[in-house]
Amino acid sequence: MKNLMMTIGIAVWLSYMAAGCVRLANTDVGKEEFESKCATCHGTSAKGDGPQSLSLPTKPADLTILAKKNGGVFPTRRVYEIIDGRQEVAAHGPRTMPVWGRFFQVDVPDVPQGVPAGTFGYRETTVQDKIQALFDYLVRLQDMK
Repeated sequence: MKNLMMTIGIAVWLSYMAAGCVRLANTDVGKEEFESKCATCHGTSAKGDGPQSLSLPTKPADLTILAKKNGGVFPTRRVYEIIDGRQEVAAHGPRTMPVWGRFFQVDVPDVPQGVPAGTFGYRETTVQDKIQALFDYLVRLQDMK
């Protein structure tokens, strides 16, 4: 019975993962992450013109010119560390509670029922995939003109 339950649990987990892959194939996860976590301040154009920007003491950065402002080279490490919380940005709030919450640290789905905790680093992989998708989206937005 225990083996049957484990087999069912793994089958459910595999179908869950397959459904997630289909979703990823049909959507731009980086754009979704940006729009749900960053666009309120940075705007959907990423130029610092979001609806909250007018009420902020400092205008949000234009994220489309990060590479241009860095000699034509996208500041990979700095941007990644700002997203994952290793580098503090005063306007985002303290790293323990940035303005968009602790999403990239804790707000990820639990391991599906029946799958042993820690299997394939499910939680960590989900967070890293979302960070990478957001990072890749920001790279695509760069205006080098």
